[in-house]
Amino acid sequence: MKTHSKRVLAGFSAGALILAGAGAALAAEQDLTIVSWGGAYTKSQENAYHKPYMEKNPGVRIVNDDSSNEALPKLRAQNEAGNITWDLIDVVPAAAIAACDEGIAMEIDFDKVLAPAPDGTPPTKDFGEALVSPCFIPQIVYSTTFGFRTDVPEWGGREPSSIKDVFDLKKFPGKRSLEKRAINNMEWALLADGVDPAKVYEVLDTPEGVDRAFAKLDTIKDEVIWWASGSDTPDRLAKQEVVMGSTYNGRLFALIEEEKQPVKMLWDWQIFELDGWIVPAGLPPARQQAVLDYLYFATDTQRLADQAKWISYGPARKSSAPLVGKHAELGIDMAPHMPTDPNNAKNTLYNNIEWWADHQDELNERFAAWLDQ
Repeated sequence: MKTHSKRVLAGFSAGALILAGAGAALAAEQDLTIVSWGGAYTKSQENAYHKPYMEKNPGVRIVNDDSSNEALPKLRAQNEAGNITWDLIDVVPAAAIAACDEGIAMEIDFDKVLAPAPDGTPPTKDFGEALVSPCFIPQIVYSTTFGFRTDVPEWGGREPSSIKDVFDLKKFPGKRSLEKRAINNMEWALLADGVDPAKVYEVLDTPEGVDRAFAKLDTIKDEVIWWASGSDTPDRLAKQEVVMGSTYNGRLFALIEEEKQPVKMLWDWQIFELDGWIVPAGLPPARQQAVLDYLYFATDTQRLADQAKWISYGPARKSSAPLVGKHAELGIDMAPHMPTDPNNAKNTLYNNIEWWADHQDELNERFAAWLDQ
């Protein structure tokens, strides 16, 4: 298991561990503020985790906060002020690693705090390499990829099939929607420029490689509308403000299958990423105990499989995969819509979490400066 820090597990009482391990119902009334990303993703958590947990624990009320895109700076501010108002935060691994290294997220003894698989396999083996930090409890495997409209007259019936097509304004004219930060855009620029996929981070680790990525982005910069929220690209595609754009595969699934928009997925060089929970360090004992009980329930094998009934993200536990079934409302098989499906995963790039944890600040600063040029 890869880790970035080795702090001693702190803040657990014996009672908290026993309660979490047993998954016992909580008697006292308790509000839990759970921070996530909003939209279809939060809806999937509400249906798979929050509602069934509150039914089991009538004294608990879960309050959603859609601030995950600002999780790290806000958690730092709460920690510095000594006023932790969040109870559980959904983050990407790079943010979890940073929070863990800074001591503002709590380390987790996974095999004591989380539920084993139905066959008794301990969580550390069931989650495996998804446990990228001692503070990070994985939920899902998702990808950031592209969707495109299928009714663009200027394309003459052609459809994008390669990441190179995103950067081909002659063959596929029209506005693009890209995330307003360096991560993913840098990798796609290098892939579109012909860099060997196995050497993307090796190239990006050099000043010349960074220059090369920005030079490729320069070729489409004037046709890009930048997004900050995962809902921006689906909204823009639906309104025909853009012809293609990047976002999370679950957002595009909702646009295509639920809203029936004339949009298709471009899976070529989708970037695989994890998403999961961190627990703020320094929670009062009663709140920490309530969070651990929720985590035991919400990250078990069945619950992670249940989330796939509502959104096309693959569960992070190995034991959950065989339990993925049909969409709860649409009645369609969800397995073919998962980013991990073999037909969709022919060309994939795994986000180098550790590399971005070390370089995100400097590259985001340069990215911001490049946008202003």
